[in-house]
Amino acid sequence: MAHKDYKEAVALAYGQRPTPVVSAKGQADLAHSIIAEAQRHGVYVAQDPALLALLSRLEIDQEIPPELYTAVAVVLSWAYWLKGMSPGDEKRG
Repeated sequence: MAHKDYKEAVALAYGQRPTPVVSAKGQADLAHSIIAEAQRHGVYVAQDPALLALLSRLEIDQEIPPELYTAVAVVLSWAYWLKGMSPGDEKRG
């Protein structure tokens, strides 16, 4: 997730994990790199400053806390819809 200027970015990994975790985060040039890498791999990039502020407090490899489940689920459901996937498809790979 990043602001349009990519001043800050937080990447989440889900896939085979039971709960999404922070897989990368950074500011300035590192944020640009995170976004560019995500786009290269066709990963959905959400722009949600409020969620970004909360996720940026987490450490790399830290699971998202239960209080963020709903907000992250909204972003994930949008990403699934954009890719024509259903929840759980990523776990069948």
